[in-house]
Amino acid sequence: MAGAIASRMSFSSLKRKQPKTFTVRIVTMDAEMEFNCEMKWKGKDLFDLVCRTLGLRETWFFGLQYTIKDTVAWLKMDKKVLDHDVSKEEPVTFHFLAKFYPENAEEELVQEITQHLFFLQVKKQILDEKIYCPPEASVLLASYAVQAKYGDYDPSVHKRGFLAQEELLPKRVINLYQMTPEMWEERITAWYAEHRGRARDEAEMEYLKIAQDLEMYGVNYFAIRFTIKPLDKKIDVFKFNSSKLRVNKLILQLCIGNHDLFMRRRKADSLEVQQMKAQAREEKARKQMERQRLAREKQMREEAERTRDELERRLLQMKEEATMANEALMRSEETADLLAEKAQITEEEAKLLAQKAAEAEQEMQRIKATAIRTEEEKRLMEQKVLEAEVLALKMAEESERRAKEADQLKQDLQEAREAERRAKQKLLEIATKPTYPPMNPVPAPLPPDIPSFNIIGDSLSFDFKDTDMKRLSMEIEKEKVEYMEKSKHLQEQLNELKTEIEALKLKERETALDILHNESSDRGGTSSKHNTIKKPQAQGRRPICI
Repeated sequence: MAGAIASRMSFSSLKRKQPKTFTVRIVTMDAEMEFNCEMKWKGKDLFDLVCRTLGLRETWFFGLQYTIKDTVAWLKMDKKVLDHDVSKEEPVTFHFLAKFYPENAEEELVQEITQHLFFLQVKKQILDEKIYCPPEASVLLASYAVQAKYGDYDPSVHKRGFLAQEELLPKRVINLYQMTPEMWEERITAWYAEHRGRARDEAEMEYLKIAQDLEMYGVNYFAIRFTIKPLDKKIDVFKFNSSKLRVNKLILQLCIGNHDLFMRRRKADSLEVQQMKAQAREEKARKQMERQRLAREKQMREEAERTRDELERRLLQMKEEATMANEALMRSEETADLLAEKAQITEEEAKLLAQKAAEAEQEMQRIKATAIRTEEEKRLMEQKVLEAEVLALKMAEESERRAKEADQLKQDLQEAREAERRAKQKLLEIATKPTYPPMNPVPAPLPPDIPSFNIIGDSLSFDFKDTDMKRLSMEIEKEKVEYMEKSKHLQEQLNELKTEIEALKLKERETALDILHNESSDRGGTSSKHNTIKKPQAQGRRPICI
């Protein structure tokens, strides 16, 4: 009996120790995750779990967003997750997004994961036309997005049409000009090639530095009643509200959050932020040295490949020279054989002619000895003697000519054999040449301004000193000055692109935002989110930007 009671008690206690859970799906800009959450969890518990999973420490920029009847809302940190007006069907879906935006992305965003999430979100907002972007700036931003995805431009890899499936420009910009996709790709690729050497995080930061100056960056728009009610005649204060109570609460929540972030920027960094910035500086220095090391290795590898190609070219050239020498030798041997054979034939012909000349001379002597007594016979005999003498003279001349020709052939044979000897000597010299010249590569010395580090096996150890960090700080300041100079050049490039594509613009396809942007540019003013005053919308409803 006691054992049965104890077993029931242990079972009931085990049952109490297993809390009820529900499934949550978290959608980030580039991934989806699912978690099992306890029923009693508050918004902060779920938010902290997501941040820990992502390795994100700059949590004050982000929040968990959900949708209620075509209206967005943000998960409250101090309220239970299931107490929000969310769907009770599992999995409950939230979107992990940036809720507040930095004024200066380069100074405020410390972690690389924070920077990457902002880059993806701002890029999507520009492509979805939630952030207005001029056409020339759209092309420049697209080139940085391509650099972040594909790395350095390589003509042998990134051939024409490699961006055909990429979504890089807003549809409004594409429809505004009479330009083919190939023409857009050509202009994007021209700027993409200029970003060579930038890592992914550097390209994403350049994207954000340009995007943060757009007038609709970090702005949320709401439809409100615009009855203006001044509270104090000396101060331009007005109050407004929306037809939906939920929207009024959202506007208040965003106002409070932006004010808190504004005050946070004006205070000294907390210890946690100081540690994160120090780690980020060390990580940046480590990556910079790693890139420099890889660049040196790449340069040495390219030099070795060039040396190898040169040696292979020289080896091929020597092989061709040896082949040509062998062919010349064979031709010389064949020529020498032919000349020797021809000389022998000529010599035999000369002997034969000499023999015939001797026979003719004998015949002449015999004819003289047996001359016919009669005048007629004597005359005929004299004629025969004369013909025999002429024939003998011709035979002698031909014999002399053949003898000279035999001498000349002997001389040609001697020259051919001399050429054969020289060809064999050259072939021997080619065969005895060294195939590869000795190489004694000397590793390039490290620049004196780089902190020293040792490589042992596959591990790297770095020794950062105060002087090194000061030097790194000076380099960062120098990079800022160079960035200001480059910004001027960048603006000139943007103006050139704008002038180039202006002739292809279709005026009838301009949107209201295009017209407002052009009017502001014509007035010589700067179109920004801080000084843009929105015009009244139809039916007495006006936008407000938070």
